[in-house]
Amino acid sequence: MKSGTRVGWLVAAAVPLLLAACKGEPAPEVQDTGIPDAIAQTGGKPAAPIAKKDDYGNPLKDRVATVGLLNKRNNLSQDLVMKPGETRRVGNVVLKLASCERTLPWEKPADEGAFVQVFVQDRATAQEKLGWHKIFSGWLFKNSPALNVVQHPVYDVWLKSCAMRFPGEEDSPEDAASTSSAAKASGSARTTSRPAASASPSPAASPSPSPDVEEEPANAPD
Repeated sequence: MKSGTRVGWLVAAAVPLLLAACKGEPAPEVQDTGIPDAIAQTGGKPAAPIAKKDDYGNPLKDRVATVGLLNKRNNLSQDLVMKPGETRRVGNVVLKLASCERTLPWEKPADEGAFVQVFVQDRATAQEKLGWHKIFSGWLFKNSPALNVVQHPVYDVWLKSCAMRFPGEEDSPEDAASTSSAAKASGSARTTSRPAASASPSPAASPSPSPDVEEEPANAPD
């Protein structure tokens, strides 16, 4: 048997085996998103009382915080959009959001903060069983992340935004940004359209026709 024929026969025999292995690949495991009872029963009431709208902005139930979660093992991060009092689980990590605040419009420097509790399911030694441990409980600040840091070898948690408004402001920070962008766009459109209108000549100021080039030799001497 020639070498080329032998190689072709081996490839033809290996293809069905590879296809069978692909078809027999186990389905991905379903990730558990249920909140453990031990964590669901902890925390109690929110850390901060619900503020009245006329005092310090809209109530806690109407605020929305965006918290970033990073898994250092696979370098995957995701944003968790939560309201105060909400609990979210991602794999073996549970986040509880108790409060969400930002500085008043006239306060400087401006910052946003959220009171977060982080629980991780792990074991201290190989002999121990898996258990839930609280690794962080405190305020996270968007513009001052170094003031309070979640210290864990695998997971990192940080605050990305706290959406809330005060009396006299727009409906939401997103609406304010979109309104400002639309106003700038319309203003620039009006600015660019004005020179085009003024540059167009009016019928009364139309220039006189230029003399024909062929008439110039007629005035020249023979």
